[in-house]
Amino acid sequence: MRDRILILYRTTWAFLFVAAMALLPFSVTAQVPKPAGAGIKNSLGMKFALIPAGEFMMGSQESPESLAKAYPQYDPKRFLLLGDEAPVHKVRITRAFYMGRYEVTVGQFKKFLKESGYEPESVADGTGGYGYNPHYDPATSKRGDAFEGRLSKYSWQNPGFPQTDDHPVVNVTWGDAVALAAWLSKKEGRRYRLPTEAEWEYACRAGTSTRYYSGDDPKTLLKVANVFDLDAAKNWPKWQQFALDGHDAFEFTSPAGSFAPNGFGLYDMHGNAWEWVSDWHSDTYYANSPVDDPQGPATGGVRVRRGGSWHTWPFYARSSYRNWNKPDTRYTLVGMRLVREAD
Repeated sequence: MRDRILILYRTTWAFLFVAAMALLPFSVTAQVPKPAGAGIKNSLGMKFALIPAGEFMMGSQESPESLAKAYPQYDPKRFLLLGDEAPVHKVRITRAFYMGRYEVTVGQFKKFLKESGYEPESVADGTGGYGYNPHYDPATSKRGDAFEGRLSKYSWQNPGFPQTDDHPVVNVTWGDAVALAAWLSKKEGRRYRLPTEAEWEYACRAGTSTRYYSGDDPKTLLKVANVFDLDAAKNWPKWQQFALDGHDAFEFTSPAGSFAPNGFGLYDMHGNAWEWVSDWHSDTYYANSPVDDPQGPATGGVRVRRGGSWHTWPFYARSSYRNWNKPDTRYTLVGMRLVREAD
């Protein structure tokens, strides 16, 4: 009799435990991504996906030997310069947020300028930006830069190659991105901002732990990203060995959403245009990063940009790769994507 009572007690307790667990909020992990929720569309026509709260492992500490095997065309010394991607650390995003399904487009930026009267920094300071010039020789610049500039003839309106309103806007500064977010916030009564670096990588990975959200093999990027491939390499033959071995049909930027999205319904998280995020950059920040909603260093000299561009070698378009520029940088590869905070 005592044994039967004990079995009944344990069975009842187990049932209650399972029922209680079912009521707990779902947590996204790197292994089990939760699909993005219902989207929204704002007054500029930007579409946003709801990214659920969750946790993931941020960064990479893949060995130089492993990377050299995956990217044999690169100088092995490049694989020793990735200390700021480590250590891999747990990050918890505690609140859901809306993230732009697409990078901000030329048409959306144009509408913002018309309605707000804002003057982009490349125009306001008179120094312009950078652009593609087929007759430009990188050897004539101090840095050997791939693009001509900084010149007043180049700006968000002219990156040196044709764009339509559906292409991602480039040659925009960090300040331009913040100004757009502030104007939208005031206009709509909802807070818009740049994503934090942690939010960006979490949204990019969408539950994956591979080099790209499409997998580890760089060739998987042909389905999801506009990066430096054989089409773009036609204009830079000396760098053809670093190009993705395939064709994506675009020499320059592609219309937003031309490739397959990730598990959260976000497009062009790899390639097309680098995206400003809100964080200052620090080589050592990951070692001391808080678990919950890291915001980056309190101060710094350069802001982080993520994701790579149409001119970025595949190695530098990985989910974990970090790059940075001074906030007033305007470049023919750099654009933006916004976050709108959820209720």
